[in-house]
Formats: sequence, C-alpha cells, structure tokens
Amino acid sequence: MEPTTSSDYPDIVTGLLQTPATIAPKYFYDARGSALFEDITRLPEYYPTRTEQAIMAAHAPAMAQALGPGRTVIELGAGNCHKARALCTLIQARHYVAVDISEAFMQAAVAGMRQAFAHLPIDAVVADITGDWALPAQVPTARRLVFYPGSSIGNFDPPQAQALLARMRAVLGPDGALLVGVDLVKDAAVLNAAYDDAAGVTAAFNRNLLDHVNRLIGADFDPHQWHHRAFFNAAQSRIEMHLEAAQALEVCWRSGKRCFAQGERIHTENSYKYRVQDFVMLLRDAGFTQAQAWTDPRQWFAVVLAKP
Repeated sequence: MEPTTSSDYPDIVTGLLQTPATIAPKYFYDARGSALFEDITRLPEYYPTRTEQAIMAAHAPAMAQALGPGRTVIELGAGNCHKARALCTLIQARHYVAVDISEAFMQAAVAGMRQAFAHLPIDAVVADITGDWALPAQVPTARRLVFYPGSSIGNFDPPQAQALLARMRAVLGPDGALLVGVDLVKDAAVLNAAYDDAAGVTAAFNRNLLDHVNRLIGADFDPHQWHHRAFFNAAQSRIEMHLEAAQALEVCWRSGKRCFAQGERIHTENSYKYRVQDFVMLLRDAGFTQAQAWTDPRQWFAVVLAKP
C-alpha cells in the first residue's frame, strides 16, 4: 500500500461523502495513471498535445526573442519532460527544475533529461502544486520561467486557477515569466471525442483513479463496476469527467463507507476551455500585467507568455 500523506486521507474521504461525490484529479497520477495519460496524448482524438507542440514549433523564433536566453525553466506537472527538452534548447536554459506529483514517473523522465543535457543543472521536486511547495536552494532566483504546458490550468475552477497563477507569480522575480498552455472553446463534438476516445484509453485512465484511491485509503472500489462519462458542459465552458455506478453498490474504506445508487456519479475532473481575452483577464487578476498569445490556424489552442 502506498504511503498516505497527512492530507490525502481526509481529502479523499471528504470528497467521497459529498453530494455529488468527488475525487480530485491529482489522484489520477500514480505510475500507471501517468503512463496512461502519456498514451492519451498520442490518441488521434486528443488534439491538445500535438496542437500545442505545433504552435511552439511554428512560433519558436518569436518565443525565443520574447523570452531571451539563459533562463531557469521551472516546469510544473513535468510528466515525461518531453516538452521541456525543446524549450530548454530554444532558450539555452541555464537550469531546469521538474515539478510533478508522481515521483517514480518523474524520476525516470529526469534521468532522461540528464542524459540529453549533460551540462545543464537539473533538479526534481516531488510536489502537489496546489499545496505548499518550495524550490531547492540552489535554483537561481533571477530570470525564472515557469512553464505550465498541456492546458492543465483548465483543471481548476477559475477562482482556483487565479489562485494557482498567483502562486506562480510569487515564484518569479521582477524579471520572471510564465509560459502556459490554454485550451480554447471549440465545437463540442471535437471536445467530447478528445475526452472519450474510441479505444477507451481515457476510460481506463479515469477508472485507474479508483485503484489509486483503494491503495491510499484502504477502499474496495471495483473499477469494473463504474462507467466512464465525459461531456462538454457549455454553460460552464468545461469538459466534465465522471465515473458512474453501473449498479447499486456499497464502497467501504478504513473508517467509513458509502452506498451509491445505480447511475450515481463521482465527479473526477473538469477541464475549462477559455477564450484568449478571458484568460488574459485571469492572468491580470493574478498579477501578470503583460501577456501575448500564439495560436494555431484553427484557434483551438493557445500558448500564452505572461510577465509581471
């Protein structure tokens, strides 16, 4: 059984006892969940990763000019560190820090970074970026660049997103910058397919959350008893992911239990979709007074550079 931090157990149990029940999306990312997410990024329906990569490739000269060389790159939710490789090369990074919640997956990725960039100082920080975390003392304070790709900012409700952006602002000095990926509003059919792929990889990713929770709180979820549900909520401008009970069932954990009716859902993730001007306003409220955005020809995705 995985070690449970002081906050995991009450956090998960509180969510399970809510109506409707919820589980925070950070619990997707055990080792298997991280690997499944990498599989998702390669699916034909999942446009964000390849669209973001295309934007960064197409606008690399402009980004390099706007950022300047020699920055310390701090990548949040680093995952496989693949996106950071191109960025560190582009701006001739002087230091790289990977921050991620999944320790085993990140350590393997950082090992690959160290092979690829033999002369670049590299640090790894295991942390939940929504909580308190700190950078190692050896990380330079000048010319920091917080890199948050992949539209993960969309997983937070707008007030939570603003608070997270404000924490990123606090990491930066007056010469710092933020480079963030933002998924944009588009046709609902495109969005729905991206989060409910034909191969069922996203469904497996969603149900794997229950296996992780079983280990963390001693629960007895049977993932096979839950259906994956994902859909675009236009009124909230967000994709919602849920797990839906296939039958009436009871779930127990170390100090409690809950009965779920057939069709009752656990809300596992939101992914907000923005208009560029609305996201720029969110940045401004978080302390970033300068922003410029690059998009793809279809206006499906944006990479936004923000500065204090």
